[in-house]
Amino acid sequence: MNVQKEQDRKKLDDKVLTMPWYVQQFIDYKLPDLSPSTLLEYIRDYETFFNWLRAEGLSAAPDNGKVTLEELEVLRMEDVVSYRLYLTTRRESANSKITVSRKLSSMRSLFHYLSQIAEDDNFYPLLKRNIMAKVEIKRIHKPKDTAAKLKGKILEEDELLEFIGYIMDGYAKDVVNNKQALHAHELNKERDACIASLILNSGLRVSEVVNLDVDDLDMNNKMLYVYRKGNNDETFKTPVYFREQAKDDLAQYLTLRQSRYKVPKREKALFAALPNGHQEGGRMTKRAIQAMIIKYAKRFGKPYLTVHKLRHSFATDYYLQNDIYKTKEQLGHASTETTEVYAHLTDKTMSEAIERRLEP
Repeated sequence: MNVQKEQDRKKLDDKVLTMPWYVQQFIDYKLPDLSPSTLLEYIRDYETFFNWLRAEGLSAAPDNGKVTLEELEVLRMEDVVSYRLYLTTRRESANSKITVSRKLSSMRSLFHYLSQIAEDDNFYPLLKRNIMAKVEIKRIHKPKDTAAKLKGKILEEDELLEFIGYIMDGYAKDVVNNKQALHAHELNKERDACIASLILNSGLRVSEVVNLDVDDLDMNNKMLYVYRKGNNDETFKTPVYFREQAKDDLAQYLTLRQSRYKVPKREKALFAALPNGHQEGGRMTKRAIQAMIIKYAKRFGKPYLTVHKLRHSFATDYYLQNDIYKTKEQLGHASTETTEVYAHLTDKTMSEAIERRLEP
């Protein structure tokens, strides 16, 4: 099991113990088909829902683990509407339409399992009445709409190389008066530029970058072997190619990986960090990589740029030179529908057509 999955599986095992027995049963049912990361999101969604139920007096349970099936059976449509309203308007952290849709979809999955699949000792459904069956989940993020939201928020054309160069050299000029930031940059610039370069030249997800080991790297063939999202076969790593630019940046980083980050022989992680006060370095975390890209992006003048938008930047650039099927394979998408986003980002036919006048 890869590093991220191991961490999420441990969190899942801890979190699921706070849930009612029937949720634990549902998670066990789903575990062979869904990743621990996805199921952890399910648990967080159920945590939000059960907290709301108890706060609204719709459950008398002293904690989430005691919410009963009977309390779920008597929920009315107006309760579901109130919960949806709570998700979209709560002051501390209102959710986007996409997030609300996902949270309701999580509830539908649980209620469907309880009413259609799971059985009691007498072979009757665990849940006799399924209020969530009445809830319509509308598709929110169409490829065309997603593409429109990405416009101006990703790197395009020469900006891909410029951003990597900025991490290596430009950032230091912008923080010249900040000794702490300057010292951290001098220590990590080759590694940070290498990570950005690898994503911008291969389209890897941040979780895939985190999980990379030194042994996963085939420099001669410009190839990496990664655990891909959605692939539950823990014995198989997918080969992913990267461009020549990334090869040069990887080679530079590898020459200083051990000496700079004091990486012990037992540590196989490709990208390492050496926390203050530690004698040995270890694998970089997902959160650290995300924060690192945001730090550089703000100074670069692209405040909306995130580590995932680096992947979008590569995909848009790659799609300009390849078809949708090659792009799908390179990115590890389950279907071409997801890849259609880049068709809309690069397709100028609609804008050209609207300007074209009919011949007299």
